[in-house]
Amino acid sequence: MDKFFKLRENGTDVKTEILAGLTTFLTMAYIIFVNPSILSITGMDRGAVFVATIIAAAIGTFVMAFVANVPFAQAPGMGLNAFFTFTVVLGMGFTWQQALAMVFICGILNILITVTKIRKMIIHAIPESLQYAISGGIGLFIAYIGIKQAHFIQFTGDAVNKIVAVGEGGVFQDVVPALVSFKDPVAQLALIGLVITIILMLLKSKSAILIGILATTVIGIFFNVTQIPTLSADMFKVPSLAPTFLKMDFAGLFGTPQKVFVALTTIFAFSLTDTFDTIGTFLGAGRKSGIFDEKDEESVEKGSGFSSKMEKALFADATATSIGAILGTSNTTTYVESAAGISQGGRTGLTSVTTGVLFLLCLFIAPIAGMVPAAATAPALIVVGILMAESLSKIEWSDLEIGIPAFFTVAFMPFTYNITNGIAAGFIFYCIAKIFNKKAKDVHPILYIVTALFIISYILNAFI
Repeated sequence: MDKFFKLRENGTDVKTEILAGLTTFLTMAYIIFVNPSILSITGMDRGAVFVATIIAAAIGTFVMAFVANVPFAQAPGMGLNAFFTFTVVLGMGFTWQQALAMVFICGILNILITVTKIRKMIIHAIPESLQYAISGGIGLFIAYIGIKQAHFIQFTGDAVNKIVAVGEGGVFQDVVPALVSFKDPVAQLALIGLVITIILMLLKSKSAILIGILATTVIGIFFNVTQIPTLSADMFKVPSLAPTFLKMDFAGLFGTPQKVFVALTTIFAFSLTDTFDTIGTFLGAGRKSGIFDEKDEESVEKGSGFSSKMEKALFADATATSIGAILGTSNTTTYVESAAGISQGGRTGLTSVTTGVLFLLCLFIAPIAGMVPAAATAPALIVVGILMAESLSKIEWSDLEIGIPAFFTVAFMPFTYNITNGIAAGFIFYCIAKIFNKKAKDVHPILYIVTALFIISYILNAFI
């Protein structure tokens, strides 16, 4: 095992990798329950989507482990599943079968741009300052997810917290976030878990995040937050995958001439979001931890094909999307929650193997896996956010040419609840800053092309 995954070479061991894999799994296990809930709104069979979610996550994560030997896990992405359901199906009127066909084509497109080195060139084109901003922005995004899961904030309509504005449409009110009163047992439990985790971090415990999750889960029993499942024979039955397996409708997708353009632009939106979510996650978590080191970046720059670890990871991510569509789920992508396992010490594919195996076990023990409440994983995400925010100190904020694009990158990720929006904002303002400072030639041509694609995407979204 040491030889296969190169554990010593990466400064790790079997115990560390397994604990890291368990940590990553615990922070993202919510997807096996949330994804079926969202996709079933389209009319998809909830049980089939449950199975598709688990198998897609396991296969995608195994590919990441054995092809790239990196500690990243994959699963159907949050945000992408909402786009699939509420925009593509409910908003645009496509059937879920046609939406699955779009996802499959998106995966093939991502494979093509990976094999042809376009993804590699995009990564090389991103300036170092924006790479640090992406890492810090993802840290804040992860922390925000954790804060929401912890019920530390609520979106309230109380008079004290209302913003009232007068416009052409009359008076309207925006509901803004506010700190909770901590009467909620979920918030109380999450706060206890956060304190435990931080104390363990300060004491330099290598298993601080994992211990924090498990300890909080146990304490949650006394708060009636951790629900102990009732054992029965039915709870171990695996639902059928048949209702969603190979149900992609390509003929229907392109059968109506009026919808062909809309279908193509939607596939483009899927691909763009998927690509930059992944690139952001790799640069954010992989760069700080040294998983994608300078040698790897040099191999990317020289175009050494699949000899680079980054390129192999990008290929693994691209293949997972089409695999997920075949099974019957929305875009399968690399999870930013992988940073939790990386912070726990995960450095190789053994971490991913552990996570993948745990996903497969959930086919039979889903109620047990579901015991870990969001209040227990939320502190882990907040702590990971703290660790990733370190990269913000490496940005020259006093230089507005660097600081302005970096700020928009960092701010837009948590504010819009989307990694890609942050990257797009950073790219756009980086190009603006360079052009108006008469340094347009300093911007890589690829960055101009990608920025233009982002702008076109936003324009199309405004009119579709």
